[in-house]
Amino acid sequence: MARTATPADLVITPRNRRFEDTPGRVRWWMGGNAFSTAWHNALSVTFPAGETFFIESVRRFQKDVPPELAAQIKDFARQEAFHTREHNAFNARVIADGYDVSRALKTVEESLAQAREGHPVAQLSITVSLEHFTAIFAHLALKDRSLYADTDRESQRMWLWHAIEEIEHKSVAFDTYAHIMREVKPIKRWGIRCAVFARVSRDFIVKRWRESLDLLAQDGIKGVRARAGLAWYLWGRPGILRRVLPAWLAYFQPGFHPWQIDDRNLIADTETRLDLAEPVAAE
Repeated sequence: MARTATPADLVITPRNRRFEDTPGRVRWWMGGNAFSTAWHNALSVTFPAGETFFIESVRRFQKDVPPELAAQIKDFARQEAFHTREHNAFNARVIADGYDVSRALKTVEESLAQAREGHPVAQLSITVSLEHFTAIFAHLALKDRSLYADTDRESQRMWLWHAIEEIEHKSVAFDTYAHIMREVKPIKRWGIRCAVFARVSRDFIVKRWRESLDLLAQDGIKGVRARAGLAWYLWGRPGILRRVLPAWLAYFQPGFHPWQIDDRNLIADTETRLDLAEPVAAE
């Protein structure tokens, strides 16, 4: 039977990790692939402002939820704050590589400014949608070692550290939304959740596509070559969008819950392999 609630033994561990630039890291740091590099750079540019928004939208309801969920919100916020810091550092390296990311930054700032004009619950529902996006990509990143196999070690560690923590806290925003909306009829709550997710999904993919093409153009890759190469990466091989499609569709199930797939088993292996576990404090 599919899980319909957050595991009682879930542990959300904020790992205060810092990642350095690898000496000799190349401009196309994703294994020399311009298209996968552009996509990941476009994603990273959005993360600091986006995760600040996530923290705001969830913490706003921290006092209104049960104590256990409130504690999870606290750990969620710490994890996202660390992600913000490390992606700011990563983005500085992208800029140092000669990329102009000002247009992408402007796009995300305008999108979030518009989102902040909405009702607090509407802002929370946007966070719920985007947290599902990050969780399903995180699952794929941890499951398929080949995706980052040719990436320099520090970049690989940073992206997979991020993926680990996205899996751990994947239900925090969802459970907060469910609690806040508990008095709303289930069919209405489901309809709102799905409508927001469909719109957010469209906007997310379209904007990251445009930003990736902008970055590719700065490398002299334009027109059909840029579109075909990026589409092949996303939908062909390795096909990261194609491969998360079933998990994306699962969100539209009336009884959906992020933990209907318990993928914590992927975490321990990655922590050990890349030395990402939070050190145990000495007693």
